[in-house]
Amino acid sequence: MDKQRQGHTVVLDGVRISPISWRQTVDHVMTELDAGRGGLLLTANVDIMYQLSQPESGDLADKATVVVADGMPLVWASHLQGTPLPERVTGADLVWHLSEEAAVQGRRVFLLGAGPGVAERAGAEFVRQNPGLQIVGTDCPPKGFESDEQYMTGLLDRLQAAAPDLVFVALGFPKQERVALQLLEHLPKTWFMGCGGALDMAAGEVPRAHPVLQDIGAEWLHRLFQEPRRLARRYLVDDVPYALRLVSSAAIGRLKRSR
Repeated sequence: MDKQRQGHTVVLDGVRISPISWRQTVDHVMTELDAGRGGLLLTANVDIMYQLSQPESGDLADKATVVVADGMPLVWASHLQGTPLPERVTGADLVWHLSEEAAVQGRRVFLLGAGPGVAERAGAEFVRQNPGLQIVGTDCPPKGFESDEQYMTGLLDRLQAAAPDLVFVALGFPKQERVALQLLEHLPKTWFMGCGGALDMAAGEVPRAHPVLQDIGAEWLHRLFQEPRRLARRYLVDDVPYALRLVSSAAIGRLKRSR
């Protein structure tokens, strides 16, 4: 289901999104691992879609192996334009679903990123809920590590020694995807997924929004209340107007086609 194998996709603002459920996403990753193929799974929420619309990050959607819709506005827009996505597929959920399946299939997981000690605590939670899961390593890199050739070489050495099947990369978009792509070149049989703050949530550092807020597409409000200084401009100035444009553009486009 990569850019050569995935077949039908839904196009939103130029980004090709796979119309698959979380279950299909997990099954696809495991099938590809069985075939000896790795890749990059990109979970696109509204903030990521906005950044993908900017020149400095626009190449990442095409470089990802599979893109899924991590945001209800994307699902709404897909329905409005007549090419419905089946559901929202979030990175915060996928770290759990993939860990569960990895435990069943004996797959190895590496956790990269988040703050000091966070990946270790998240890994302990994954193992607690999925006995037998193999967490084969964690790494909390320092700021600017991606430009430090010595650190990157050491990180690659540690990853190759750990031989993970899955790497959850919690560095924030777009850094996590760029780092993942760099590592994927040397670990072509490994699947990488940028997961943002998912490890913080799994470790209990940051509470996740109530399921009702998730279902109505308001999880961003929960995040905004948690970190107003850091997120206010990004969410209110960039993301909300972008989401409105995305949804309205989808509706207008369908109306024009129906005339």
